[in-house]
Amino acid sequence: MLKRLQSIPWNSIRVKLVLGLLAITLPLIALLIYNNQYSIRVVHNQVANSNENLIQIHMKQIDAKLSEIERYLIGVRMADLNVQAISGHLPEDDYILTKSSIYRKFNSDMVIYPYVEGLFIYSISRDDIVEPYRNTISYSDVLKLNTVIKRKIVEMAGQTASSDGKWQVVSVEGKSSLLQIYGEGDLYVGAWVPAGALVEPLRNAKSGTSSNMLMVDANGALMYSTQPLADETIDFTRSFAKYYLSGKNESYLIVGEKSARGPFSLVAATLNKSILENLPYLTWATILVILLALLMLPISFWLLRRVLMYPLVKLAETMRLIGQGNFNVQIKEVSSSDEFLLLYRTFNRMLSQIAELKIHVYEEQLSKQRAELKHLQLQINPHFFMNALNILFHLAQMKQYGLIQEMIMLLSQYFRYMFQSQRSLVLLKEELQHAINYLRIQQMRLSDRLAYEIDVPEYLGTTHIPPLMLQTIVENTMKHAVRAEGQTLLVIEATLDDLAEEPMVCLSIRDNGAGYSEESLQAFRSGNVTVDDDGEHIGLWNVRERLRLQYGDKAWIECYNDDPQGAVTEIYVPLRTQ
Repeated sequence: MLKRLQSIPWNSIRVKLVLGLLAITLPLIALLIYNNQYSIRVVHNQVANSNENLIQIHMKQIDAKLSEIERYLIGVRMADLNVQAISGHLPEDDYILTKSSIYRKFNSDMVIYPYVEGLFIYSISRDDIVEPYRNTISYSDVLKLNTVIKRKIVEMAGQTASSDGKWQVVSVEGKSSLLQIYGEGDLYVGAWVPAGALVEPLRNAKSGTSSNMLMVDANGALMYSTQPLADETIDFTRSFAKYYLSGKNESYLIVGEKSARGPFSLVAATLNKSILENLPYLTWATILVILLALLMLPISFWLLRRVLMYPLVKLAETMRLIGQGNFNVQIKEVSSSDEFLLLYRTFNRMLSQIAELKIHVYEEQLSKQRAELKHLQLQINPHFFMNALNILFHLAQMKQYGLIQEMIMLLSQYFRYMFQSQRSLVLLKEELQHAINYLRIQQMRLSDRLAYEIDVPEYLGTTHIPPLMLQTIVENTMKHAVRAEGQTLLVIEATLDDLAEEPMVCLSIRDNGAGYSEESLQAFRSGNVTVDDDGEHIGLWNVRERLRLQYGDKAWIECYNDDPQGAVTEIYVPLRTQ
């Protein structure tokens, strides 16, 4: 991924224009999306505040009703004479009469408290309960509720600490109610209020089917709902300090309020879809603008590409070809802006003038290179000619006519090859034969002080090299490696490196002489001509310049000293020369 990013031409006009369009379009789209989300939050806040105010008012009313029942129960327990009497040891007849009076009183008092479903008084010692109740509950449910009430009273009687006076949540056959019990010792009074009786008044407070009023306990379990709850994944365990979205895909807006009189809460669950139904135009307008912006991006890219980028790419491609040395190109004039047409015509005219100028300069360089090659080929050591004449003179004195004939034949072949300056390249086998002729002439002069070995594969004999190149290296060896005492060995080898990108032929000339001096190697590697007390030594420099003029950077020469002694010169030329 990082390599792909690094390969992008960030400084190109094309990339900058695309980034510029994105820098304008993307913030606009982000602003529209933010504006839409902001509108949704505003509507959510308004609906949540409305529901929260309604729930807070109704929760205060519920707490007030529960507090009123608490005061009633405390008054009955502490001040009612029948209740006080029943707590004593009454005869059975009196106990029945007293219980009947309490029953009638509870029945009449329930008219005052229409949300109370039942009142009761329970004696632990007699295990007897008086409980008038409304006909909204079945007798079987009353019996089950009695069991729950007795269990709660037994738990309270067994507690050492006093009760906190909070209402308790009980459930019978899936119906939840609030239960309150007061008492101590043997006698307890209480009441139960159905959750539905407290929540139902809110049914008409919110119109439509999108809002649902619920009562939940401290664990988030549903106690009552004004409407069937379609989504069972709503989480009621969260804090009601602030509204939140819950359910599948957060489809409900939840607002709640905890009761001060018991472990339950009043909750309003509003369908989020119905809340936002008043924003269709804004939402659709936002979506339409975003779609238009996304549609305009490729259209803008296409227009920029056709009107601006395509002409610029054509111009850049042409300039790239020119940078590669191809001046025989022209920009084709197609339908484009007037400014680009003028640029194309001017650019084509300039290319034509540059091509003509390049032809003239190229012809002048060719003429100069030919003159330099001829001059370099003629820079041959003149001492060789004088030494050859001296050898013939001495052979004549000794009447060595066979050697004289061989010497004359070698010299004639040597001179014939030397003056073939019209050729820029010769075969390696021809150059090698010329070097052998030269070494044989020197061997006649030096006798046993000179020996040479040739190791060149026959298949490399057709390799083309500049003429007199080996001759120059061999002459350099004769001048610096031959000693007054001891034998000098000269070895000429040729190998093929076919693993390189372009097959190369390596010509190696080495001897067992004293080797190159450090000053000579340093001057050669720096591209300078070696100068000492004997003057300039241009042999190696001559070979390197001829290689450069003939091959450019596709051929080179290397010089170094062998171990333990001796000079090594390696020349690398392409196997196939054009």
